[in-house]
Amino acid sequence: MILAIDPGANGGIAYNLNGVITALPMPDTEGDIRDLIMPLLVYGPEVWIEQVGGFVKGSPAPGSAMFNFGRNVGFLHGLLAAGKARVRVVTPQKWQKELSLGEKKSHKGNGWKNHLKERAQQLYPDLKVTLKTADALLILEHARRQK
Repeated sequence: MILAIDPGANGGIAYNLNGVITALPMPDTEGDIRDLIMPLLVYGPEVWIEQVGGFVKGSPAPGSAMFNFGRNVGFLHGLLAAGKARVRVVTPQKWQKELSLGEKKSHKGNGWKNHLKERAQQLYPDLKVTLKTADALLILEHARRQK
């Protein structure tokens, strides 16, 4: 089993369990995140989580948003550690390069996120891909190709 996580409130979780791909938006509460992830850890998945920095867009950058983002990422890593998961951290640049997605600077505005969503939909045509689940699915595809 492979479990892929795009951390953050607008991120998502995707996993491949016995050949069935599932993609879900990041739950709203820590309890809901726990209730989703902990039962999956029973299967002994290899977990791929995106490495993130501390920057959150805004002018000026909103400190509370950066704090909450970092808290959420730390919470996810804590759950994974508590579940004794094998964790692989991957940068966006690495998984995007592996999937030949091009460069963010060549897409204006929301064009980059829409590009990622379109590519995830091409890879997983039977799933309903959203902006929240697209990156997790692409991280899952990257992880699958590393096997």
